[in-house]
Amino acid sequence: MYKINIPEFDGPLDLLLHLIKKDNINITDISIDSITKQYLDYINEMEAMNLNIASEYLVMSAELLYIKSLSLLPKVENDEEDEEDPKEKLINRLIEYEQYKNITNTFKELEGIRKDVFTKMPSNLLEYKDENVNIDYGVNLNDLVNALNNFLEQKQLDKPLNTKVTNKEYSVSKRSLEIKNILKEKKKVNFTDLFDIVTKEYVVVTFLSILSMTRKQEIIIEQEENFKNIIIKEKGV
Repeated sequence: MYKINIPEFDGPLDLLLHLIKKDNINITDISIDSITKQYLDYINEMEAMNLNIASEYLVMSAELLYIKSLSLLPKVENDEEDEEDPKEKLINRLIEYEQYKNITNTFKELEGIRKDVFTKMPSNLLEYKDENVNIDYGVNLNDLVNALNNFLEQKQLDKPLNTKVTNKEYSVSKRSLEIKNILKEKKKVNFTDLFDIVTKEYVVVTFLSILSMTRKQEIIIEQEENFKNIIIKEKGV
C-alpha cells in the first residue's frame, strides 16, 4: 500500500510520475498493468482512510482501466486512419508534465537565488552638488560630475548592481586622509584613479572628500584641455 497523502501531489499525472520514478523506470517503458495496479492500490488506500479524493484522480483511474482493457483485446486491423494510441497519448502527457515540472523547479531555484540579490537604481551625483565649492584652473564642479559619470558609465555602475551587505564603513575624513597619503607619494593622480573601488558608498565618499579638500584648499584640480583627464595635485606641487 502507498500511504502518501494526495495533497502532496499536484494531480493524477504527478502521482503517476511519482510511482514511475519510485520503480526507477523510464516513462516510455511503463507497464500499463503494473502502473494501473499501483495507482488503484493507492486510490483504494485513500478511500479506506476516508479521505476525499478529487474527481480528476478517479477520471485517471477510469482512463488507466480503459487503456489496460485495450491491451487485453486482440488487435483488429482497420483500413481507416488509426487514432492515437491511448497509451502513447498518456506517455506523451507524462513526458510533457515532467518537462514542465523540471522547469518549474528550476524557476523556484532561481527565485531562491534572486531573493539573496539586491539591486539599486542608477545614482545621480548632482544631488551632492555644493554651489559654494570653487575650483580653479578652468575646472568647475560640473566638469568633475561629468568626469565621474563618464567613469561610472564605463564601469557600468549606472546599471542595477548586485550588492552585498558589508560592515566596512567609509567616512569623508578617513578617505580624505587616504587621498592625502596617495598625493604625498605620487604628487598627482588622475581624478578617476581615486575611485579604485566601484561601490556606491565608496564612490560617494571619495567624491565628497575631493570636494571637501578642495574647499579647504588642500589640493589643486587641473585640466590641460577640455575633455582631457582631470588631475588632482598636492597643494604646492
